[in-house]
Amino acid sequence: MSETENACFFYGTLMSFKVLSRVIYRTTDPDPWLFQDLQIKEAILHGYCRHQVRFADYPGIIAEAGKSVKGMYVTGLRDMEIRRLDTFEGDEYTREVVTARLLNPDGTEGEDVQCSAYVYRDESNLIKEEWDFDAFVAEKLHRWVGASKEYDEVDQIDPTGGRQWMTVASIGARKVVEVAVQDELKAAV
Repeated sequence: MSETENACFFYGTLMSFKVLSRVIYRTTDPDPWLFQDLQIKEAILHGYCRHQVRFADYPGIIAEAGKSVKGMYVTGLRDMEIRRLDTFEGDEYTREVVTARLLNPDGTEGEDVQCSAYVYRDESNLIKEEWDFDAFVAEKLHRWVGASKEYDEVDQIDPTGGRQWMTVASIGARKVVEVAVQDELKAAV
């Protein structure tokens, strides 16, 4: 897969753009150029059920015949962003290739798409009730978008403090400035 062909199906806290941004960009309010390659569409994953994880704010999905999970299909994720997501999800989840179905604007089902989804490993740690995204947003999202210990491990992936994005964007500009300064120094001699 190329650097921007990674696709994931998100069904829990990562359906919130603020949480997704905090994980992959280290900020809840990223500059638009950071996410210009992301495409986000509503989707459904058949054959799985979303359950509340015991003593946690987030859900896990497990295979369950006759059930379906609505979520978000996100394409354009870079390899570094996938590494951050893997770290964020930790060893509670396994990233697996699944087939989701896109939802049309009118709510009908559209085309099938292959993508990754984070499937919960320990079914015994799930409460057999549906996790509610709207309740999460209303009652708990604020705890997930600030300076939280939840992100410490993810933040360790990039010791530059998020500056690797700026480095990529500014290399060309820096070279132009370096050449101009060198030319100025030569002219002064």
